[in-house]
Amino acid sequence: MAPRNTPLSTEQLSLVVKTARMYHEQKLSQAEIAEQLHVSQSRVSRWLSDAVREGIVRTIVVAPPGTETDLEEAVAAKYGLQAVVVADVHADDEPSIIRALGTVAARYLEVTLTGTNRVGLSSWSATLLATVDAMAPRNVKTAESVVQVIGGVGKPTVQVQATHLADRLASVTKATPRYLAAPGIVSSRSGRDALMEDPFVAEVAAEWDRLDTLLLGIGSIEPSPLLRDSGNSLGETDLSTLAAAGAVGDVCLRFFDEHGSLIESGLNDRVLGISPEQMLNIGRRIGVAGGRRKYSAIRAAVAGNWVNVLITDKDTALKLEADTAPIKHTEEHHEQPTVLRA
Repeated sequence: MAPRNTPLSTEQLSLVVKTARMYHEQKLSQAEIAEQLHVSQSRVSRWLSDAVREGIVRTIVVAPPGTETDLEEAVAAKYGLQAVVVADVHADDEPSIIRALGTVAARYLEVTLTGTNRVGLSSWSATLLATVDAMAPRNVKTAESVVQVIGGVGKPTVQVQATHLADRLASVTKATPRYLAAPGIVSSRSGRDALMEDPFVAEVAAEWDRLDTLLLGIGSIEPSPLLRDSGNSLGETDLSTLAAAGAVGDVCLRFFDEHGSLIESGLNDRVLGISPEQMLNIGRRIGVAGGRRKYSAIRAAVAGNWVNVLITDKDTALKLEADTAPIKHTEEHHEQPTVLRA
């Protein structure tokens, strides 16, 4: 129905107000209003549209306490992200942030997984473990498969955490798990290539090109005390070399600088896991991270398009919104990452 081009008369405005009150305040249906006023239902619909156009009825959306919709939308728009989800953390210590992020990320996954998603999962991290532990088992299938995209890192006793993480996520989503029973880092490129030719490893790696969702932790160049103590981090030599090349963080052991550009080093040839190109071709890349220690890594990860859905804490989101440093990669989808040599 075309909008009115002429102003309403006083009599018409009176009927529009009466109709609006009957509909919005008395909760009558359009059919009931039409019957009481002895007019057609299409005319009632027209009067209700007039009420909005004339400013008689105004619709507002009031966000309930605890939601951060404006902040989420601002950060998403600034960095070209599909979505941002903010956790309001009432303490600034790392364990509290991890618990809050895990709870919020769990709710996000429970709402957005459709049952047909093929989910890639990065190596063990405290934040991802908190996420899957916070997810409630469902009576229906919410994902098709859960696939490890990188082997375990650190001591053998710690590497099993990566398998536990995949197993737990597959269990709560009723998905088929695909485990990568291999170390995430080996001593040489030839060693990695030999492992990639193993039939069991090759079968899992073949799934990486079919993923539509990737669940990622975002690592900082400075590992947390938990990771360092557990052995679930790189050695000092590798970390020193990467830091000297400008690395600020990583996803799946692919390290990047402050702009999100990939740092090419000998480490990349030793990583047994999904490639940067494969990662960047996955439609939804969910990064779960927060806290002051990880800010530079988080900003670089979103600026470089390594993640396009960010789940983080409120303080980090506010800092991202206020950050005035140039953003190099906001508008682009990078099939090939920018590469810097170590």
